[in-house]
Amino acid sequence: MTRTPRALALAAAALVAVLTLAGCTNGVTTGATGDPDTAKIGLLLPDSVTARYESADRPYFEERIGELCPSCQVLYANADGDAAKQQQQAESMLTQGVSVLVLDPFDGVSAASIVGLASARGVPVIAYDRLIQSPDVAYYVSFDNELVGRLQAEALVDRLRELDVDPADGGILMVNGSPTDNNASQFKRGAHAVIDGSGYEVLAEFDTPGWDPGKAQDWVSGQITRFGSRIVGVYAANDPTAGGAIASLKAAGVAPLPPVTGQDAELAGLQRILMGDQYMTVYKALRPQAFLAAELAIDLVNDRRPAGEVEVAVGDARIPSFLLEPLPVRRGEIASVVIDDGFFTVAQLCTSDYASACREAGLT
Repeated sequence: MTRTPRALALAAAALVAVLTLAGCTNGVTTGATGDPDTAKIGLLLPDSVTARYESADRPYFEERIGELCPSCQVLYANADGDAAKQQQQAESMLTQGVSVLVLDPFDGVSAASIVGLASARGVPVIAYDRLIQSPDVAYYVSFDNELVGRLQAEALVDRLRELDVDPADGGILMVNGSPTDNNASQFKRGAHAVIDGSGYEVLAEFDTPGWDPGKAQDWVSGQITRFGSRIVGVYAANDPTAGGAIASLKAAGVAPLPPVTGQDAELAGLQRILMGDQYMTVYKALRPQAFLAAELAIDLVNDRRPAGEVEVAVGDARIPSFLLEPLPVRRGEIASVVIDDGFFTVAQLCTSDYASACREAGLT
């Protein structure tokens, strides 16, 4: 896929202006009622262990809604890693009269019941970041998630080869994402597509419940006891699980640390990369993603239905979708990818503890 996040966002904005419901492929109808200029829009995010949701997704989404519809109200809730809690939050928002739900599900299967409740009230649901296993989803806004996994695995395998690590010397631990997250299965599939043909053995792998970095840390500790120096690399599906894995390796006195992957370009992950503890992360441009979801929500409030860039299958249904392009980030790419895009500033990244590493990386 060659589209850039900015290009997708611009294309979406153009579509918003001119296209209507005629292109719908999954039969979902809008539930626009009342005055669209004062509509309530629900934003439901899945957990608090992933920093991006509170630091980026929510404020970007609210910012764009405020620009497009100053008198609209965003109702917000975070499920804190609890599918039942997210269900209750969605029911509360429906009772409060939201016109659209933007839902990043903690559990993509159980969240289908939320879509069912919303559909019964004529309220469309946008699946945000993670796919919901319901044919009645109005839109899906995410990234090319198999590509994320491939980028992580390619960086890891390439680094092992740069270090002249012989596959006979050991193998890779795979710290995957949550088993309830559809994206995690796509990351894993993309990673396996690279690792399985690389010659490097997967020593063991773990699907981290709820993306909990503490559980990732505990599991990696057990694998260090089991495999010791045979661990030559760690595939970690995101930055918090990478942090858990690195904490275990350091606690066990492993030195030098093997290369460890990550995802989301979180501040702590980028700082670990600067310090040499984490090898890479994957940058996903969250502003275009959140802005696009907000634009689609306002479209639905106004009974407009722009076409998707692609379609994603859920059963026999084809969900209009927008899949943005992720980018790999190693130490030398932090400035050109993350800082130049305005995701973090040098001041945020290069605090006193990281000043020396930032100078070495040419950031100050």
